[in-house]
Amino acid sequence: MTTSPEPSQPQPQAGDDAGEPRVVVQRGLYFDELEEGVVYAARPGRTLTEADNVLFTTLTMNTQALHLDAAWSAGQPFGQRLMNSMFTLSTMVGQSVNQLTQGTIVAQLGLTDVAFPHPLFHGDTLYTETTVVEKRLSASRPGQGIVTFEHTGRNQDGTVVARARRSCLIWTKEAHTQ
Repeated sequence: MTTSPEPSQPQPQAGDDAGEPRVVVQRGLYFDELEEGVVYAARPGRTLTEADNVLFTTLTMNTQALHLDAAWSAGQPFGQRLMNSMFTLSTMVGQSVNQLTQGTIVAQLGLTDVAFPHPLFHGDTLYTETTVVEKRLSASRPGQGIVTFEHTGRNQDGTVVARARRSCLIWTKEAHTQ
């Protein structure tokens, strides 16, 4: 199975004799380019705001007072509202997309081993590092491979705030560029 880039996206060009510039299309890495054991650091980080927390929490119909009620949360063990952990997970995965899977992913297959060992608060900055922990060619889908990523989110102090393993189906370069 092969696909071609969508017609609405500019195609890479080598340039011509008239001095036209070469176009470079931003993309993630193909299966062949991902290396086991390599840590990919997504930068810049993302400073998380009260607006992020309230919007995400209400959009997802999560009425947990720990995210929405400052007065109630002040009396809880952390003394303040916590960032919604699903926002943390989504942002952590999202931070890896541009560098790793933009335009090269076929599908996300699943998330496992999700943990939140330390909370994030309004004003904290989330930095994500992603390690390729395993990869193999698909036995049933020629030109595609299964890659397992381990995402680790840290706050501005370097404290681990989240971890997750994510499996994705990724194109090989040859199959996707034919």
